[in-house]
Amino acid sequence: MKLLTIVGARPQFIKAAAFSHALKQHPTIEEIIVHTGQHYDSNMSDVFFDQLGIPKPHYRLESGGKSHGAMTGYQMTEIETILIKEKPHWVIVYGDTNSTLAGALAAAKLHIPVAHIEAGLRSFNMKMPEEVNRILTDRLSQILFCPTETAKDHLLNEGYASFPAKIEVVGDIMYDALKLFSTLLENDRPLTEDYALCTLHRAENTDDPQRLKSLFDGLNTIADTCSIVLPLHPRTKNIIAQQSIVLSSNIKVLDPLSYTDFMRYMKHCTLLISDSGGIQKEAYFMHKNCLVLREETEWTELIKSRNNTLVGTDKAAIIAAFEQRNEMNQDFSTPIYGTGKTAEEIIQCLLNF
Repeated sequence: MKLLTIVGARPQFIKAAAFSHALKQHPTIEEIIVHTGQHYDSNMSDVFFDQLGIPKPHYRLESGGKSHGAMTGYQMTEIETILIKEKPHWVIVYGDTNSTLAGALAAAKLHIPVAHIEAGLRSFNMKMPEEVNRILTDRLSQILFCPTETAKDHLLNEGYASFPAKIEVVGDIMYDALKLFSTLLENDRPLTEDYALCTLHRAENTDDPQRLKSLFDGLNTIADTCSIVLPLHPRTKNIIAQQSIVLSSNIKVLDPLSYTDFMRYMKHCTLLISDSGGIQKEAYFMHKNCLVLREETEWTELIKSRNNTLVGTDKAAIIAAFEQRNEMNQDFSTPIYGTGKTAEEIIQCLLNF
């Protein structure tokens, strides 16, 4: 069996690392890796392949820095050429990026079956490009690997029981990755004082001047009583500079971190504050609470369990949630996202399809 895996962004590199590691136990399966170049900064791309032991991509595209339409169109054109050459039995796509949709579209046009890892997620906000990507990718896929029963229910509510697609609840492959690479985390604390770890990258937050100002007004207030570590994407850093947003001296801005460095900061932080989907789950896996800087989330299980709090972007709401952080659920023992054997379950499904 030949699999063609498409990746292009940080979360996908991490998931692909866990999947590629599991494939080592199956020598009859060949994996071809295509890196679309959606994340093209070396700190957000190359370092993941180096640190996590992901096989070097067989193909590397240069799609970063383009608009959504230009990026997706370019990726689709290039991936189509690769698919015609490689003739894989399956195309493997992850999550909800432009790379995900481009890979699914190119494969579907060539009648190559698509396996979507992390299928069935819904924010129910069609203004999010990720929501558009994941809905279309699900519809184009022959196997839908859901991380939770909630994700499966979303698909069934949309009529997937009558579609020619197989739905499998396999848990979250990010948990596989954490278990696999936890031994790489150093025991020393990156900072001596207590700190909250924050990330901001979603376009609805960074591209709205009023919303971004409200976010940082809230973070600056929090920083009066708690240090904040803030790894920033170069694009977000430029937007902050363009808008002349002044950050508290107690907010420590870092360049994008490698997976292991970020997890080390997470391991020792007192709280996560983020608009990232993946980090909401990573926080749970690391037994940390997370304030979610969004109006909605795909990972509703963590809101219902009160391990995470959906905060939004209003300054007052952010400050209030921070002040009430000790009331959040500190029990992380429920295996909401599986047992860390998702990759092997996916491989067995593909072999037995």
